[in-house]
Amino acid sequence: MPSNTISLCKFVGTINLGLLTGVSASLAVVTLPALLTLSTATTARQTLSYISSRTKTLSLCLRGVTASALFLAYILSPRRFRHPYLLYTSVFTFASGLGVDYAIAYSEGTNEQRQQLDLEAQGDEVNGEEVRQAVERMKVTEGVRAAVAGAAFAMQVVGMWGDGA
Repeated sequence: MPSNTISLCKFVGTINLGLLTGVSASLAVVTLPALLTLSTATTARQTLSYISSRTKTLSLCLRGVTASALFLAYILSPRRFRHPYLLYTSVFTFASGLGVDYAIAYSEGTNEQRQQLDLEAQGDEVNGEEVRQAVERMKVTEGVRAAVAGAAFAMQVVGMWGDGA
């Protein structure tokens, strides 16, 4: 029975990690560049705000389920079969969220959430250049998240293949 539980946790974690990688990659490559082609800055700002809030919620849920499932598989594994790749992938998954946010905020020297709120508080007066900068900033952030989550996904697949699970 514990072996089935461990395998289920690994399966759920791997599938969710793949979904998380796909969400971030499609945002960075397809969705956000398409925002720059919208006709008005107001429409682009509204769409960016909508996408940002929905993506944050979805990514947080996927990240939580993934990290929990993989860490649980690590904890439930017998000591002899406790492979560190499960721990590494759960840490990478967690780092693809808060770690990326802190790293990018540190490198820019600004608070992205404050800038996003400033964008939303502008009301009807929208500066297209500020919207473009916000889209570009989110595009970079999601690209880095996709890279970190993709590395974790590759590590997880190779680790599971090595386990024979």
